[in-house]
Amino acid sequence: MSPEIKKTRNTQKSSTSQLTLDKAFMKYRQCDSPAVWWAVFGAVCLLTAATRFYNVGQPEHVVWDETHFGKFGSWYINRTFFFDVHPPLGKMLIGAFGYLTGYDGTFPFVKPGDSYEGVSYIGMRVCCTAMGACLVPFAFIIVWEMTLSLPAATFASSLILFDIGLLTLTQYILLDPILLFFIMGSVVGMVKFHAQRERAFSGSWWGWLAFTGFMLSGSVSTKFVGLFVVVFVGLHTIATLWDLYGDLRNPLSLVAKHFLSRALGLILLPIILYCAYFYIHLTILCKSGNGDGFYSSAFQSQLEGNSLYNASMPLELAYGAEITLKNARTGGGYLHSHIHLYPEGVGARQQQITTYSHKDFNNKWLVKKWNEEPADWEDEDEPIELVKNGDLVRLEHVPTGRNLHSHREAAPVTKRHHQVTGYGENGEGDVNDVWRVEVEGGAEGVPVKTVVHRLRLVHYLVGCALMSHNKQLPKWGYEQMEVTCNPNVHDPNNLWNVEDNQFPRLPNSSFEIYAPNFIEKFIESHTVMFQGNSGLKPKEGEITSQPWQWPINFKGQHFSGGSSKIYLLGNPVVFWSNLAALLLFLFLRLHFAYLCKRGSLCSPADVGMEARRDRTLGACGWLALAWALHYLPFYAMGRILYFHHYFPALLFSSMLTGVILDYLFESLPGLVPRYLATTVYPTLTGLFYSTLAYSFYLFSPLAYGMHNLEPDWENHTIHKMRWLDTWEF
Repeated sequence: MSPEIKKTRNTQKSSTSQLTLDKAFMKYRQCDSPAVWWAVFGAVCLLTAATRFYNVGQPEHVVWDETHFGKFGSWYINRTFFFDVHPPLGKMLIGAFGYLTGYDGTFPFVKPGDSYEGVSYIGMRVCCTAMGACLVPFAFIIVWEMTLSLPAATFASSLILFDIGLLTLTQYILLDPILLFFIMGSVVGMVKFHAQRERAFSGSWWGWLAFTGFMLSGSVSTKFVGLFVVVFVGLHTIATLWDLYGDLRNPLSLVAKHFLSRALGLILLPIILYCAYFYIHLTILCKSGNGDGFYSSAFQSQLEGNSLYNASMPLELAYGAEITLKNARTGGGYLHSHIHLYPEGVGARQQQITTYSHKDFNNKWLVKKWNEEPADWEDEDEPIELVKNGDLVRLEHVPTGRNLHSHREAAPVTKRHHQVTGYGENGEGDVNDVWRVEVEGGAEGVPVKTVVHRLRLVHYLVGCALMSHNKQLPKWGYEQMEVTCNPNVHDPNNLWNVEDNQFPRLPNSSFEIYAPNFIEKFIESHTVMFQGNSGLKPKEGEITSQPWQWPINFKGQHFSGGSSKIYLLGNPVVFWSNLAALLLFLFLRLHFAYLCKRGSLCSPADVGMEARRDRTLGACGWLALAWALHYLPFYAMGRILYFHHYFPALLFSSMLTGVILDYLFESLPGLVPRYLATTVYPTLTGLFYSTLAYSFYLFSPLAYGMHNLEPDWENHTIHKMRWLDTWEF
């Protein structure tokens, strides 16, 4: 065969191969077959499973907040009550994952780095990872439904698939994969429900409506930041109803029917499910634990093992009784003291008085008359004298023998209040130890009752009232809560309950009749959680993350040390592309608004281009709104913040980037010479995926574990990944 013939045949083969590739690429872009859609979706799911479940059991020790959420899961298995600032669903699911996969709830989860040797922890990690893995196909479905573009759906899901930060955050025993699952599931439900708008009130329409309501309830029941997606779905629902109302072909009765059905599925159903999760939570956790002290005495009386459970103690308070006093505000602590003194320069250098949220021997106080010592408990000849409303008393700290005391020195934190200290020796002090007992709403001379009455202790000389609030003392006060003497005697934080009451010479009474019902416990639980959230302030000397740092991937977050270091950091290609796409969307929105005003947008021949542009801008508008709702509120929060709080917003900005990229890649061929037009889209697509895959490969050790970094760190390949000095791995 002559060389010319061979060359001709090779050219023909090359042309045929190129033609086949072009056809395949065109089928992918146009998605004119369900088989193509399922093939691409299946490939995305396989890649997701491969990246998420790889080395899911590593490292074989407690990582970051697994020390909290693994412990909470254990307590659900053991039915032990605890306090946390988040709603219960995510923690209940972790407990269920552990229980169903053979974990017995005995591992203590004391601190990060503790070995899992002999512990069945894999099941909990795998289940949390599985929920996190759903984010990628969820993103694919959301973008597909919003744009009907297979490339846009693939771009968006790939950005989430190849982000190192999302991989790290969703492969451990944490609330984050559960929260992100419900947030994305809510949006999947929203777009699928919207896609059924031409089949209103059909079975599938009702099904997706109920699915959305279920996912919304899961979002809020895992963390309160799940409310952001509730607002997003609510705004989308309002926009849909407004369109229905604005269509004059629709009778008002139909609009009302649509409104009521959405109220049922998106408001009433999530509320019912939210309450149901709390009912299950409060039913399961029936044994006393270290979180009891955050709740009222009546609440504690229903916890098995608590000193108030089926309690029998004197109903009335007698002189000589040993008691604990609990601040009556929801979440209030026990009046507490210890042998440590206030430091130099903080009022009088006397013994510290604080409130402490846990039961402790240092919470015990002896009730005495203001001018004499009480009789011995064993002395049957001495008459029993009851403490009455209006009496003057002294309270002696049982472990240290010092009296509750106040004077006209400024309190350590709240300077306009007076300092409260422990003063004296073995119960001997001075007149500044005298307090007047006032029963809220009680008549003069009425006997003080345990648990039932709310008391105010007013200093006899200064005239201020004993108070506690949620302001923490510095490290010298062990970060316990400040106790002051408040000049405003009517402040509700001045009220206290007598909880434990030990006095064997009085008959015991049962407190079961004072146990709260579910609604009362539900309300108290939320008050305690809200107070706990507001109290999450940065500790002294603690460096916190700032919201402005998050979109630019300025600084990461340490997850694990030891021989396998894990560092939470976003893929910089993903993060910086998202930021550029957000800015580009704003530019395009303004640009097209300007052209529309000038009347020069599209000619009648460009109907297809106009429809694609409108779909792109519409989808990007909703995704930008979702990003803003999940990001901007953090600027107004006073609580401590971390980098991982940004990742719900990252999901929406990544989807927006996928939509923008698809629009750009489709538009650019019209801006280049015709002989280059056919190669622009495949070239840019190949460049995008190769860059994304390589960046994932480069930064994957941050998620899968960095090993053997010492001693030649400077020469290690990991060192080359440190593009910014603020990346502290």
